[in-house]
Amino acid sequence: MTEQDPRTKHHADDFPTQQQPRQPGLTEAMDPKPDHGESSWVGRGRLEGRRALITGGDSGIGRAVAIAYAREGADVAIVHLPEEADDAAATGRLVEQEGRRFHAMALDLTEEQACIDAVAGAVEALGGLDILVSNAAYQRQRDGIESMQVDEIDRVLRTNLVAAILLAREAVPHLQPGSSIISTTSIQAEEPAPGLLDYAMTKAALVAFTEALALELGPRGIRVNAVAPGPIWTPLIPATDFPDEKVETFGQEETPLGRAGQPAELAGAYVYLASEEASYVSGAIVPVTGGRGF
Repeated sequence: MTEQDPRTKHHADDFPTQQQPRQPGLTEAMDPKPDHGESSWVGRGRLEGRRALITGGDSGIGRAVAIAYAREGADVAIVHLPEEADDAAATGRLVEQEGRRFHAMALDLTEEQACIDAVAGAVEALGGLDILVSNAAYQRQRDGIESMQVDEIDRVLRTNLVAAILLAREAVPHLQPGSSIISTTSIQAEEPAPGLLDYAMTKAALVAFTEALALELGPRGIRVNAVAPGPIWTPLIPATDFPDEKVETFGQEETPLGRAGQPAELAGAYVYLASEEASYVSGAIVPVTGGRGF
């Protein structure tokens, strides 16, 4: 295989000006469309027979993970918001093309019952559970500490952090030795931006969650890890209310590689952490940041 320059492997120029009015952001409205590995991911059977639940699995990083997991032999259940039904259906078609079972659930994970239903629905649809990927997230650009509202803070905390705890609580009784829990943290946990104060707080907390839960569940043979993305081109970005110039140059100035990452470039980390290749890896944070330190 010919080596590729990582600086130019994917879109490295300015992005067109674009905003989406609210989250969840949708894939169809994005220009250019993110690369989820639709035409590039080649499976090697590393997750044959596994059953995975992926939150936020309709688009972005979640869709890339769903595609890779299916091509590696796993059956996949995803959670998405009702507004994301079209994205979820597109993910489902890609999973089912690989001959794998697929189950989509429209749930709002800020509600405790939704977290309970997500795990129960995945277990019922797939016949069990081996991998939990807590990936769903909410972020909004903040104009300063004086403007922060409790309802918005609460939504960030419940989506990004409380849901991860509740999903793990519900999943652990179904997980056998060799199973995995994988969270999506962020470079924001290490290099927080003032405009993403509450989001960054939750991502830092997920690092502690990962490390503490790995200590608890290691004696039961369950591995717990996390992936820390840098700036990745997903529907979250045009729906965050960033200034136009930040969207246009997203990923260029803050990474040594000089561009935003694509969801497909994250999938390998999630596959590795769920596979037997990572059988001695637990409590780890795997950075995929375009060269930024973590």
